[in-house]
Amino acid sequence: MAEHMVRKQIYLPSRQNLKLKRLAVERGVSEAEIIRQALERETEMRSTFVRNSTTAWAGIMQFVQERKRTLAGKGKPVQWNRQELYEEREDHWFEPKGGK
Repeated sequence: MAEHMVRKQIYLPSRQNLKLKRLAVERGVSEAEIIRQALERETEMRSTFVRNSTTAWAGIMQFVQERKRTLAGKGKPVQWNRQELYEEREDHWFEPKGGK
C-alpha cells in the first residue's frame, strides 16, 4: 500500500534550486524525491547523534575518572611557560648553536 503524500511548497535560493535540479537529473528522479531523501538522511543523522550522545558522554566521563584515579598523587601539576614550549619545539627543528 502506497504511503499517503502531503503537498508542500518551499522557497529555495537560486543556488540551491540549481543544485536540486542538477541532482535530480544526475540521479534520474524528481526534485521532490531529492528533497525526501535529504529529509530522511537528516532525520537519521540527528536521531543517531541524539541516541548515541548519552552513551558517548558516559564513555568520556568514565575515561576522565579512570585517568584521574591513575594520576592521583603522582606529583605536582606540570608548570610551563610559552617561551619554554617554543624553545622545546625549536630544538626539534633546528640544530643547536655550534652544529653537531
